[in-house]
Amino acid sequence: QVQLVESGGGLVQPGGSLRLSCVASGFTFSRYAMNWYRQAPGKERELVAAISSLSGSTSYAVPVKGRFTISRDNAKNTVYLQMNTLKPEDTAVYYCSARLVNYPTYWGQGTQVTVSS
Repeated sequence: QVQLVESGGGLVQPGGSLRLSCVASGFTFSRYAMNWYRQAPGKERELVAAISSLSGSTSYAVPVKGRFTISRDNAKNTVYLQMNTLKPEDTAVYYCSARLVNYPTYWGQGTQVTVSS
């Protein structure tokens, strides 16, 4: 059974940091590119960061570049999102997803991040 379980969300003040984790099971994690998405109330889900399966190359959405870092530990079947210098506009539900060409995309249940003073 495929599972992606996110954790690490919460309430943080502007300028603070959070580290999200996503633990995968039920598929060959190392073969999949991993992504973090977010969805704010009333807005569409948007891609925040991505990391490839083999080389570990990364890419980021413009609003988070320089503040967020995506990484993965294939030995632990885990992908991380380190979020620094958080802003109120980063408030959203954050989802991890696993993607492999010609295979279904898997999604986690999401974790809430709220940036507020």
